[in-house]
Amino acid sequence: MRSRPTALGYLRRDVSGISQTWHETQIRSLAKRLGYDLAKTVVFGPWTDNPVVQLMNQVWDADAKAVLVPGVEHFGTEVPAELVKLADVITVTPEVTYARSILPPIKGHSSCV
Repeated sequence: MRSRPTALGYLRRDVSGISQTWHETQIRSLAKRLGYDLAKTVVFGPWTDNPVVQLMNQVWDADAKAVLVPGVEHFGTEVPAELVKLADVITVTPEVTYARSILPPIKGHSSCV
């Protein structure tokens, strides 16, 4: 059993281009800073069939709690909602977390605006 939550890295080779090694380094660095155990980085090319479905299968197999990606452009134009239902998706640039769920407010506590 792992002491830290597991994360997967994800990138598209065609989107990263010559920056692929740098993107992989950024993913590893972000995982370490956020306290994740990075199991591996999944790299797909432009001809990969159903990349989101394949990534979701990898997330499921690794019991990953997060997917770290250099940026939204590695998914196209937006982070796939079906992936976010399975794991948090965290982009490196800009650093944004697409969380699986938002905790409801605790009864009896007022929120600050």
